[in-house]
Amino acid sequence: MTVHQSTEDLLVLQNGIVARLRQAGASVVGLADLSPLPEQATAGLKSAISVGIALNPEVVAGLAAGPTTRYHAEYDRVNSLLAQVTALAADMLRERGFVATSRPATVRTVGAGRDTTPLPHKTVATRAGLGWIGHCALLVTPAFGPALRISSVLTNAPLAYAVPIERSRCGTCRRCVDACPAGAVTGRPWTAGMPRDEIYDAAACRKKASELATAQGIEEIICGICIFACPWTQRYLRRSGVARPAISCSKAVGA
Repeated sequence: MTVHQSTEDLLVLQNGIVARLRQAGASVVGLADLSPLPEQATAGLKSAISVGIALNPEVVAGLAAGPTTRYHAEYDRVNSLLAQVTALAADMLRERGFVATSRPATVRTVGAGRDTTPLPHKTVATRAGLGWIGHCALLVTPAFGPALRISSVLTNAPLAYAVPIERSRCGTCRRCVDACPAGAVTGRPWTAGMPRDEIYDAAACRKKASELATAQGIEEIICGICIFACPWTQRYLRRSGVARPAISCSKAVGA
């Protein structure tokens, strides 16, 4: 369905959505142009809203040695909140006559197969200008590092898109490379469109994370070591006033 609205009306709508999502708990919100991406990945929808919710810094501070039951609970809490927030955005768009579909946050469970998707949330987030893909293959944001969960809403509503981020800003930092217990992180800098396998070994990551999670009685495949190790995360923890072991990386751009 084609919806004809003035530019002013659309700006009011998108500003209202962003403000409402922040009120509902979103830490970051970005608007992405998906038109350069393959149509089969976007289901023909050319716009997206990328939403991120930061993880509790006190929980993140406990991830130096791997996943904890507190992290598992926080992981599930944030995923649930993301589902609510993205559903709210989709509802607001549909009320104005647009097509909109919210997509759940990615979750990996023990025993599951490959975790690839035609349109990763982190691809949407980079196109929404929220961050870049770090050496660990996670979205890294200036405010929270990779210590957040992300989800997306796809729509046909024309939006005032952000400028995409298409190159890594990790510089020569190797904190996550050195910290990964699986040796899964290659250390190669990311650029938009490059294969994930050039950045890290997903199978090795999944195997080790499954072992660490299972040892804690956790059925979802989560780890968190690379999240904790990132200097951008450490800056988030420092800003939050959370005590943590000293980790720095002067070679991470802007950290």
